[in-house]
Amino acid sequence: MGLFMDLQNRLKSSGYLFFCAILSIYFAFHGISGDRGLMQYFYLKNEIAKAKEIAQTYHNEKIRLEKKVRLLSNTSLDLDMLDERARVVLNYAADDEFVILDEE
Repeated sequence: MGLFMDLQNRLKSSGYLFFCAILSIYFAFHGISGDRGLMQYFYLKNEIAKAKEIAQTYHNEKIRLEKKVRLLSNTSLDLDMLDERARVVLNYAADDEFVILDEE
């Protein structure tokens, strides 16, 4: 009877050990490759870096356009900028000038 009780106790403890091992593997797997795991974290970190780079590009473009608009404002009118914009908008060129069209 002592052998049977010893075997039963070992099976119970090995069952608990097996259950704990399976549970640990489950949480480790989902901690690495789940929806909120490490792989997703690194992917989203990369996406955020790309989005910040695009945002910086648009910010620089906005600053460049604000400078051009400032040159055309009433308080500080730049005649060269006004002449350039009039030529672009009205398709105007003098007789002694050459027009080189850009691909864009």
